[in-house]
Amino acid sequence: MNSPINLAESKPHYQILDGLRGVAALIVVLFHIFEAHAFGKRTEQIINHGYLAVDFFFLLSGFVISYAYDDRWSKMSFKDFFLRRIIRLHPMIIVGSLIGALLFYFQDSEALGMNVSEVPLGRMLIVMLIGFTLIPVGKGLDVRGWNEMHPLNGPAWSLFFEYIANITYALVLRHLSNVILFVLAIVAAGFTLQHLLTHPNGDMIGGWTIDDPLQLKIGFTRLAYPFLAGLLLARLVKLRYINHAFPITAIFLTILLALPRVGLKEEPWQNGLYDAVCILILFPVIIWLGAGGNVEGERSKRFCKFLGDISYPIYITHYPLIYAYTAWAANGDRTLEQCLLYGSLTFVGSVAIAYGTMKFYDIPVREWLRKRFLIGKGLDSILQVRPRMS
Repeated sequence: MNSPINLAESKPHYQILDGLRGVAALIVVLFHIFEAHAFGKRTEQIINHGYLAVDFFFLLSGFVISYAYDDRWSKMSFKDFFLRRIIRLHPMIIVGSLIGALLFYFQDSEALGMNVSEVPLGRMLIVMLIGFTLIPVGKGLDVRGWNEMHPLNGPAWSLFFEYIANITYALVLRHLSNVILFVLAIVAAGFTLQHLLTHPNGDMIGGWTIDDPLQLKIGFTRLAYPFLAGLLLARLVKLRYINHAFPITAIFLTILLALPRVGLKEEPWQNGLYDAVCILILFPVIIWLGAGGNVEGERSKRFCKFLGDISYPIYITHYPLIYAYTAWAANGDRTLEQCLLYGSLTFVGSVAIAYGTMKFYDIPVREWLRKRFLIGKGLDSILQVRPRMS
């Protein structure tokens, strides 16, 4: 049981990694709920480092993409690969934009600069339709005033970068040797460290707009090292079984994401160093430990499966509820204590919407698309062996 497992010789289903993705997604929802009460005050944010879940997702994505596709290219073309990624990701992108449109006019708040009641319906619907495509919008269509590339559903920015990573992998990265990938990862790690130690905010928050060159730089910096490191982890690292891997890694990840702001307010590099250690070292260790473990017991397996199944739906659909909750809290200048009930309802509603859209929309639509475009082309069998993670 303690012998090394070579990823090149084994294709397990990484149930623990599914579960960890779900844990991170739930923490993102809580992070955004609490963010409504620390708007612009990063040191006061509860679950302070929840934003690092995005960097964890990029690392997981690189790991799973390499695991699932590195040895499959003799059976598929770039078109086949991208078709599979669209089928996996895009149905929920459409739903996220649609939910954002349905809740848009419940998000008015002058205190937060969200004067959405003044936005013409036609303009909002144009933004919704553009959101269906994941094409970023600029200031000319910024219907919220926050300068987001996807103003109806902010977190869709990370899916924009996810698509960039997928395209880059298919066109370039899969062809590179491990040595070159390692060199690129070291360079990317250098950019990550430089940003975190010199940026005045001392954190890795950002990446959601195309109109600010610094924000675009942050987005690509957040993507580069984790995705490359994930590819290398899947290709090179030998896994070892450990007991109780899921609770150990889930608790470890939760602590890292929930830890209060590190260091002094006057010394932002101290928190930046913490972010760097998490991204460059600790997150890869968590994935290594999780991939090497097993889930024991049917109840635990079902729990990890549930977390993995809702992880992407909850991430891509929860933020329209956060916009509405944040506006409601700000309009009444309400404290966190006054908002506990509605904050809890926002969390429960986010999980419920994610589960409902997954079960009654995402799964049936993806199954129809799979039968329509993949079965009969030899690609459906590939679809079945990949973990439900990316």
